[in-house]
Amino acid sequence: METIIIQTDPKKSKAIKQFLKAFGVRFETEKSPYDLTFVKKIKERTQSVEAGNTLTVDPNNLWESLGLK
Repeated sequence: METIIIQTDPKKSKAIKQFLKAFGVRFETEKSPYDLTFVKKIKERTQSVEAGNTLTVDPNNLWESLGLK
């Protein structure tokens, strides 16, 4: 037996399930506790940080480190 993990949005999952049923493939489904848009935002922010897009804030000089003074 081989395990294949498919991650897709709910709109596409119905078609994929029908396809697997048509071929007699046994499968299990599991819903994520997280909203897809939330997961997408987290992944985008992670990539942004990895690319070096960060801001360092000095707690002793908060306003200047944010460019507000």
